[in-house]
Amino acid sequence: MNKNSKSESYAAAGVDVTAGYESVDRIKPLVQSTYIPGVIGDLGGFGGLFKPQLDGIEEPVLVSGTDGVGTKLKIAFLTDKHDTVGIDCVAMCVNDIVCSGAKPLFFLDYLAVGKNFPERIEKIVSGVTEGCRQAGCALIGGETAEMPGFYPIDEYDLAGFAVGLMDKAKVIDGSTINDGDILIGLASSGIHSNGYSLVRKVLDVENRDLGEFIPELGKTLGEELITPTRIYVKSILGLIESGVAVKAISHITGGGLYENVPRMLPDGIVASIEKKSIPEKPIFTLIAKEGNIPERDMYNTFNMGVGMIIAVAPEEADKAVEFLTSAGETAFIAGKCVSGEKGVELW
Repeated sequence: MNKNSKSESYAAAGVDVTAGYESVDRIKPLVQSTYIPGVIGDLGGFGGLFKPQLDGIEEPVLVSGTDGVGTKLKIAFLTDKHDTVGIDCVAMCVNDIVCSGAKPLFFLDYLAVGKNFPERIEKIVSGVTEGCRQAGCALIGGETAEMPGFYPIDEYDLAGFAVGLMDKAKVIDGSTINDGDILIGLASSGIHSNGYSLVRKVLDVENRDLGEFIPELGKTLGEELITPTRIYVKSILGLIESGVAVKAISHITGGGLYENVPRMLPDGIVASIEKKSIPEKPIFTLIAKEGNIPERDMYNTFNMGVGMIIAVAPEEADKAVEFLTSAGETAFIAGKCVSGEKGVELW
């Protein structure tokens, strides 16, 4: 801790710099636990340094992704559980990056708080570091900003970005998709980190006991809503390294299947997806029922139980499902690609 830096005037305005130093001391070992080969220096510099390993890469391409946790943070505030939203923050970035086939290298976060409570900062960052470990990337820097009068004293915002690396010749962009290719789904862990403005409205979470046990969920409502986003990076990179020719990957985030699957498709291809193939998640049934939400809106807002969609040739579909299952994923044949106007057909 920097004992020479102290400002009574700044503290009177609501910013405690000494609390900031304590927070850094608390999170330093957490950050160091994510370090991988390539990290240069340690926490505390003005910029995070990373030396990428370029052996075997003929034409290096950097792939970046940025996102935040969104209003799912309101669930963290209401449940006073802050050690998993960091996983969501990392997941929303690295799951995007791996859609190109890139390996995430490093992550930086931005945490803005109404008041710096070092113990809470430690919990939040513990989630970020867990997400980085799950993705195999390093947390090499970040920023914690204490902003009294801007955020309520017990609230905060969390966002970040990740950078990955790959060889240009191996970029996955959907350009090789053909009529007849198979779509493989990877099950989600729940709502992930999208659509929470609708969730909060429909379930009236601010005026509801989130400790209420919901039989159909098998857990409390709060536990279900705070469940972190699944990170698919290691499984998908393993699939690619296994030799399966992955043609396209789509991360099912905000906008659901209707908005995200077309992002991986070339013109002239329709993704035909069987709804019954997707593992049922009771939370979506509950949301639809309590909010009287049309099915079309549900599939255009939530992942509905599928976190990623992967396109492969028909002859490689069984091998891909077998590999992904062995990697710990719930993998299934979700549908296929057919000729038609670019888009998604759910049946």
